[in-house]
Amino acid sequence: MENSFRRYARQTMLPDVGIRGQRRLQESSVLIIGLGGLGCPVSTYLTGAGIGCIGLADPDHVNLHNLHRQTLYGEADIGKPKVQAALSRLSALSSETSFIIYPDGITSDNAVEIIGLYDLIIDCTDNFATRFLINDTCAILRRPWIMGAISEFNGQVAVMNYNDGPDLSSLYDGTGQRASLTSQPAATGGVIGPAPGIIGSIQAAEAFKILTGMEPALAGRLLTINLLTMQTQIFRL
Repeated sequence: MENSFRRYARQTMLPDVGIRGQRRLQESSVLIIGLGGLGCPVSTYLTGAGIGCIGLADPDHVNLHNLHRQTLYGEADIGKPKVQAALSRLSALSSETSFIIYPDGITSDNAVEIIGLYDLIIDCTDNFATRFLINDTCAILRRPWIMGAISEFNGQVAVMNYNDGPDLSSLYDGTGQRASLTSQPAATGGVIGPAPGIIGSIQAAEAFKILTGMEPALAGRLLTINLLTMQTQIFRL
């Protein structure tokens, strides 16, 4: 136990965290859906923070074109299932977090069963079909979830369904179209490597606050950032 708290000393010395907050993290469970550019920083920082149990869901395999932005993987991982490669790296980072992998990802057949096991869901996907499945399932199960989306030099983050607050339906416009970044698969478009690193880090920070009992700044709000201009905006959902 002494070594455990020495490991987390730099965050437990923060008055808003303390020993109580650290215990809450160690008792928490988080499901990360998608282990690409966003899922890599999210899983790394939450493992480092001392989350008790992390679920890793992704049906994809590591590809060469992933490596410029997906920092959990190396050239030797090409061709491997992302859940297996991520598990290897994250387990080496900390023996204090337990991991459960879902190599089939999240589907309409398993979403309720899997999502129901976790306190917090983090959406790191790159397609709107899965994102809306997460939204609908979390609404049914009353689970908060954190959305992240990236495209080119841009990114978005929002905390959805927090204390039964707004969800993804608030991002529909008057014609029923999804907001721009939530509907553009990153896999089919360009993106600079730092974009998912920045957005994933913000997702991890919001998760940290929720799990330690702090109020997430983006509950019911959408943060957008343009990395070309470094302009940020926050909108109410």
